[in-house]
Amino acid sequence: MRNKEILNPKIENIFEAKRSFHRELAKISFEEKIEILFRLQEIADNIKGSLRKTQKHQRSRR
Repeated sequence: MRNKEILNPKIENIFEAKRSFHRELAKISFEEKIEILFRLQEIADNIKGSLRKTQKHQRSRR
């Protein structure tokens, strides 16, 4: 029972943070959201490129 009492407020805090995050996102303009999306895609592309180089390097060492 003690674990449940501790867990419930923590879980409620997580869900409240999620709700708050979504409210903040709703305030951002569509154009800003698209800009953020493009930046995230660039970051993902850089990570993919870096990952490919690492994998290629590992294969060549075998």
